[in-house]
Amino acid sequence: MSFLTRRYPFRQSEQWLKDSLLYGVIVWAVLYLLQPFGFSMYQGNKCLAAALFGLVTLGCFAIYSLAVGRPLHAHIKPWRVWHQGLLVLGLILFIAISNFLLFSFIFHYPITVFIFFRFLQWTVIIGGLMTALNIGIEYNRTLRDRMEVLLSNTAEEQKDIMITIHDHNVRGNDLTIPVNSLLYVEAQKNNVSVCYMSDGKPANTEIHTTLTAVVEELKDCGSIFQCHRSFVVNVNNITSAKGNSNGYQLTVGTCPNSIPVSRSFVPRLKAFIA
Repeated sequence: MSFLTRRYPFRQSEQWLKDSLLYGVIVWAVLYLLQPFGFSMYQGNKCLAAALFGLVTLGCFAIYSLAVGRPLHAHIKPWRVWHQGLLVLGLILFIAISNFLLFSFIFHYPITVFIFFRFLQWTVIIGGLMTALNIGIEYNRTLRDRMEVLLSNTAEEQKDIMITIHDHNVRGNDLTIPVNSLLYVEAQKNNVSVCYMSDGKPANTEIHTTLTAVVEELKDCGSIFQCHRSFVVNVNNITSAKGNSNGYQLTVGTCPNSIPVSRSFVPRLKAFIA
């Protein structure tokens, strides 16, 4: 019960048309490829028939989002997990009824409770997959939005701050750069590779030191985060984060390389950007 009464952690999607198209395509693909409900026995154009079900799903999702989802989100504060659960169940039922009527029309099946519940069973299965996909999409959107807020705030606050990474060689050359120019630092045997922006392009410099020493030197910079045993990243320059609870891949600035966030660091990343 405590889980159901928690605040729903993801914001309402504003991309209802894009989401509707995605779910319509999913329904088309499931029907055309798996061909449930005796769909394989249909003698007509299976691709076109599957597309009709996809269009109905698209329309149902769009109408439900605009006519039900948005008004409820606007009037119910705070929005909780059980609210979202009922909203999703209502959507699945709406799609099931609409597609069942189309199914009965195309295949000339009688409208009976038994056939409807069999149809509803498949709709719940497909709807479950769509819901899981929706949660994953919303999670990544929420993560991206939180990162954008974090990056815009910290980058502005730190624009005039300089940092120095010391080279431990006797005649080593220390690297001093603006903190906002730093992209990431990667451990490489007895050295670290520092990637940073120079003249508008990513540049790399090897420095004889350890990643642990770099973390210690930069511990007072609020934007420096160790995301992996071999990587330290500057969150000011993260442009995207993709993944799940098993790990993320970060894109930093215009650097072509993806920076891994190992599974053990994922909770710290979530707390860092929350």
